[in-house]
Amino acid sequence: MTADSERLARVALARAVGSDKPAISIEVARRGAASVWADLRVSHPDVDPERDLRLLATLGGRLLCPGDPEWPSALGVLRDVPGADAHTEPGEPLALWVHGAGDLNQLCERAVAVVGSRAATAYGTTVTSDLASGLSDRGWTVVSGAAFGIDAAAHRGALAAGGPTIAVLAGGVDIAYPRAHAELLARIRDNGLVLSEAPPGSSPYRGRFLTRNRIIAALTRGTVLVEAGHRSGALNTARHARRLGRVVMAVPGPVTSALSVGCHRLLRTHREQTVLVTDAAEVCEEIGAVGELAGHLPVPPGIRDGLPELVRRLLDVMPARGSVGGAVLAERVGERPETVQALMGPLVVAGLVEHRAGGYSLTALGRAPSAATASRPPES
Repeated sequence: MTADSERLARVALARAVGSDKPAISIEVARRGAASVWADLRVSHPDVDPERDLRLLATLGGRLLCPGDPEWPSALGVLRDVPGADAHTEPGEPLALWVHGAGDLNQLCERAVAVVGSRAATAYGTTVTSDLASGLSDRGWTVVSGAAFGIDAAAHRGALAAGGPTIAVLAGGVDIAYPRAHAELLARIRDNGLVLSEAPPGSSPYRGRFLTRNRIIAALTRGTVLVEAGHRSGALNTARHARRLGRVVMAVPGPVTSALSVGCHRLLRTHREQTVLVTDAAEVCEEIGAVGELAGHLPVPPGIRDGLPELVRRLLDVMPARGSVGGAVLAERVGERPETVQALMGPLVVAGLVEHRAGGYSLTALGRAPSAATASRPPES
């Protein structure tokens, strides 16, 4: 059997049956895709894998199959699901439909999933944006599902920091879902990847959202949950991560918030397998290499002398006690709120600013004077 026939069979099976069916994963692993498709082909006369590949090429995308150089080795964990799980949980994708500039295997060498509720609060989106930008600043790829709320904040935080991000979709890579995220998905393609195990033109539906979550969990070293209600789909991603032996982390929220119930439940009921985290540094402690944080120690006093003028102005108008929101800071320095918000994550990572309930405040390091100010004699 030629490599081309095996690839075409994987494309055909993804269209005809779906890549997320446990039985298909088992049969393909045992017999090969071409043999399985030969048995099913007569029942699906309208399936044309070459047509799907032409459509993908028109979009500017590419097909990845197991064994390709760009196929991420991290997905191999889905082949090795133990015991009864192998017959009830979807296995390794038959193929991935990929659109974007990044190399999937390389991006996944240092990848972390950040997921959570679609109906996120301002607290949740702010924490998520800071987390994602801090992780990007440390060289991590942020992976999420491009949904409203926490997912979108994770992608935007990574993009604001200039880092790569990956969106794993439940439908085809040619379908912007939600429709309002068409521009966001275009930015993700330019700075990372959009991918799916569903062929182009496939509509997303509830079952696909749940099964794609295993891919998010498998591609990454760990999953961070930020805001999840009692029945949040993000809990499903955490379950897959736990099942696959990945690190599961949760950000605590207000005890009165219904959108943090899922995070708190994980921390309580799976306390041996769930780590409480509050910022990017703590995430890196859990999933990074030993000694990785050494390159991200707080900067020494006098750092203001080397900072951009806008950053110095922000530090000058930020309180040392109490906190202030990003919109107020933007008004104080006469800049757009999104411009200011994009700077806050890196300032938190640098140890100059800390995020508190209600906004931001200076740390002791952020209050340190510049070298010029520190050397100036006190006024009498």
